[in-house]
Amino acid sequence: MQEIPQLLLHNRAWAAEQLEEDPEFFRRRLDGQKPAFLWIGCSDSRVQPDHFTQAAPGGLFVHRNIANLVRHDDANLMAVLEFAVMTLGVNDIVICGHYGCGGIAASLGTLPSGPVGHWLEHVVKVLDDHRGTVECIHDPDERVNRLVEINVRDQLLHLAQTSTVQAAFAAGRPLTLHGWVYDLRDGLIKPLLDIDRTTVLDDVGTPERVLI
Repeated sequence: MQEIPQLLLHNRAWAAEQLEEDPEFFRRRLDGQKPAFLWIGCSDSRVQPDHFTQAAPGGLFVHRNIANLVRHDDANLMAVLEFAVMTLGVNDIVICGHYGCGGIAASLGTLPSGPVGHWLEHVVKVLDDHRGTVECIHDPDERVNRLVEINVRDQLLHLAQTSTVQAAFAAGRPLTLHGWVYDLRDGLIKPLLDIDRTTVLDDVGTPERVLI
């Protein structure tokens, strides 16, 4: 349990450092938020978007879940999306997966029981829709990473079909949806595709393989 006291000590040290560098740092945080992006990413502890994008505090409005899924029955995500777009005025939404995703890998095998397995059934649906593209890849790691890319594509389409995004498109908002993958090996983001109000969703194809 030594980690808990260490976390609190690190927090105090961090707060003191911020005040030393900028006495108004925390006061400005009280003035509200105006993030430029809504970030929908994976819960993996190695994937910290504010770190690898160097976003300033308040720059990212973040929602994370296992395998970065967009489910229309996920009230949490739907509330985050509506608040980000309709109240905060965010005009860029990122769905970011990551290579080597454990949730994606688990979906290619026997699902665990319980809530995790139930959640990952939605990735299995993505796999079922693209089995020919995924299962023709013989290397198991490459197969996982290809499904990571395809999952980002499918989740971006799910996002585009939500009532919140459709309302923003209909209103002429300059809202753009970005599908990205983060590479743990080199720390770089690999863009896959974008969707905006001019995109014909039925014409969105499977993205080219980025990681080969």
